Amino acid sequence: MSSPDLTWVAGGSGLVGRELLALLRDEPVLALVRRPLAGLPASATRREAIVDLLALPATLPAPRRVFIALGTTMAQAGSQAAFRAVDFDAVLVVARAARAAGATQCAVVSALGADARSAVFYNRVKGEAEEALTALGFERLVIARPSLLDGERDSLAQPRRSGEAWTLRLTRPVAGLIPARWRPIAPQRVARALQLALAQPGPAVQVLESGAMQSLGAP
Repeated sequence: MSSPDLTWVAGGSGLVGRELLALLRDEPVLALVRRPLAGLPASATRREAIVDLLALPATLPAPRRVFIALGTTMAQAGSQAAFRAVDFDAVLVVARAARAAGATQCAVVSALGADARSAVFYNRVKGEAEEALTALGFERLVIARPSLLDGERDSLAQPRRSGEAWTLRLTRPVAGLIPARWRPIAPQRVARALQLALAQPGPAVQVLESGAMQSLGAP
């Protein structure tokens, strides 16, 4: 499947990635995945490529744009090196491959607090990934920095994130009292905000903070 309008989506098994695939179900999409996706609505225009995200094959069809929604946690990764392999290395491998194939647009899910000079390892890796993506020279790069994602991971057959689950349980009843920047955000809002922002004219690099996505990605 090769098309001037082809979109790559990396991370389609996660909360935001699945929402992106749902939004793009009527468009030519290549989902870059490590294992087959399950539970998604059927799409005549979506294909899957089972790949090693750290070593993409050169035979993938060229995209016009790429959405990257890859990420893990320190607890799941088990070490700083394993965490960096997902949240930095795999992100950059996908972005570089897309750019080398001619993609002009990129949208990536980063994190609230991303800062390449942060003393916090998680935030520092996210910030370093943002800087490395910026250096690739996409005509349009949209970086989403969501707060805690308010979604149901159990349905995705993902490892349980106990800290996340407890935080959501405590914050959901008072979500309206939490400033929009810090308030947990639905993955659907993040996906919609990324799609809308990338489709609109804008600066070469645009950062979407969580509060802005609460509004931009609203149903």
